[in-house]
Amino acid sequence: MIVNVVTTRFFAAPSAVLPQPRTPSAATANKQNLVMPNFVTNTCKSVNVQTFLCLTKSAFAFYRYPMPKAPTRHASSAVEDYLERILELINTKGYARVVDIAQGLKISQASVTNMVQRLDAEGLLKYEKYRGLVLTASGEALAKNITRRHQLLSDFFRLLGLDEEIIYHDVEGMEHHISPPTLRAIEALTSQLERQPALVTRIRQQIGGGKA
Repeated sequence: MIVNVVTTRFFAAPSAVLPQPRTPSAATANKQNLVMPNFVTNTCKSVNVQTFLCLTKSAFAFYRYPMPKAPTRHASSAVEDYLERILELINTKGYARVVDIAQGLKISQASVTNMVQRLDAEGLLKYEKYRGLVLTASGEALAKNITRRHQLLSDFFRLLGLDEEIIYHDVEGMEHHISPPTLRAIEALTSQLERQPALVTRIRQQIGGGKA
């Protein structure tokens, strides 16, 4: 076997006579609830006990604890929610405060303050304690993109005649995970459907207008 050849080549001298390790008898293995695969018993005949134990520990450690995959960076849905809410407040009230963000997102002011400070550190907004905050150019661009994505999905589902409650729930679940190509496809489809009201009517009739 491969294990037999490799271990013999690197751990046994050509003229060396390796001691034969004692392996548990069938009765002992059964009594101790041990399982002795063929590759284990075959390997025992080619390497000494210390080498075999070292190889076995390494092998089982590798399969039990595989190398972790490199983490994939994703845009934080929480960050997107904050930026979307901040832009909404600025557009409607002319300013955004921690208390207003906390009320809109239904979370504590302390949590909002921590996130706002993080967004400030990342260059997405400017924040001064006890005062309002403003989005930077990059923060505003990102917030507008998030808002546009939300609007596109809402318009698409609304065109199909779905209930507003369903639209809100589904868009909130989808908007942070949908890819740009898929969003462009939905935008193109929405544009085409808007030009074909008869087709939209048939689609609405087929899906029942979104009624459960």
